[in-house]
Amino acid sequence: MNYKVLSRKYRPQNFSEIIGQPHVVDTLTNSIISNRLAHAYLFTGVRGVGKTTTARVLSKTLNCLQIKGSNPCEKCQNCIEINESRSLDVIELDGASNRGIDEIREIKETVKYPPITSDYKIFIIDEVHMLTKEAFNALLKTLEEPPKKVVFILATTDSHKIPDTILSRTLRFDFKRISNKNLTNHMIEILKKESIKYEPNALNAIALKADGSIRDSLSILDRIISHSNSSISYDFVKESLGIIE
Repeated sequence: MNYKVLSRKYRPQNFSEIIGQPHVVDTLTNSIISNRLAHAYLFTGVRGVGKTTTARVLSKTLNCLQIKGSNPCEKCQNCIEINESRSLDVIELDGASNRGIDEIREIKETVKYPPITSDYKIFIIDEVHMLTKEAFNALLKTLEEPPKKVVFILATTDSHKIPDTILSRTLRFDFKRISNKNLTNHMIEILKKESIKYEPNALNAIALKADGSIRDSLSILDRIISHSNSSISYDFVKESLGIIE
């Protein structure tokens, strides 16, 4: 089974492909070019707006062996390993299933060792608000003064659940909901690549239903394509999503 859902198949691989977050992209690219990197970042925002994707792109850009400006080359060993989620220097954790103090202690032990093949050892903790109070407390000192060449990237949909002591130790980026226009244009680009016919008002309806989430819009689009024999009409979308005129 080789099929990839659209949200995975067309996931952005560099900063120029990230849509709807220019304030985040510009700040991060400028900090890379000027070598003014923070040791800990916090990405906040609703589901499906690009937090984890941006964390992966940032990791790949920092560790690319042949970086071109602020974009990774996509060809070196580090880029390939990060794309395939098998890099030993980019460690991605799910805060919901690794939420205890023992997991944080493991991170503190791993932090002591320098990167193996990369410039930076990077820890991405998704859904970080799910960590326990004890886990947050155990992370405080490491987050405030990590060893050289270590970067933490925390991502969350519920920033109000994160202790102020953690917030004050990170550089925070608030991701916005994606506009309906950007969502529609993104879907049009994908459908052209997939050679699928569509009606513009059908895509507008999907964008409204997605409520600012790229992942939701592509999930709905995937479902519509599966049921509509590779042609997306407004009538079919209206019926599928239960839209009332």
